[in-house]
Amino acid sequence: MFHYTMETAKSPEQAIAALQENLKEEKFGVLWQLDMKEKLNEKGVDFDQTYHILEVCNPVEAKRVLSENSLVGYFLPCKIAVYDEGGTTKIGLPKPTALIGFVENEALMGIAEDIEKRLIAVIDKSR
Repeated sequence: MFHYTMETAKSPEQAIAALQENLKEEKFGVLWQLDMKEKLNEKGVDFDQTYHILEVCNPVEAKRVLSENSLVGYFLPCKIAVYDEGGTTKIGLPKPTALIGFVENEALMGIAEDIEKRLIAVIDKSR
């Protein structure tokens, strides 16, 4: 699977608040948050699903991977999606290891494994 997704009993807003707090413990910050429903409706496109995309970054890790290979910037910042699907809140992310696999670099894969483990732990803790 290219992604990690789990369900939570929290509302999307509660899940986002928990994520923001738990990301800090891993030295990640939310750079930007996109409310897809709001943005699409603003553009005249009817979209009723609650769907948020958080772009998150740990600056030290970003420097490490970009210093190894500039193409990794195509995958940065990391994204975490929080959305409602059929009345259930889901939190997920594309796995950094799946994305880094496209670059075919073992040094980067080790870094991606560590970042993935940390972000999955944040998601699990935010449940």
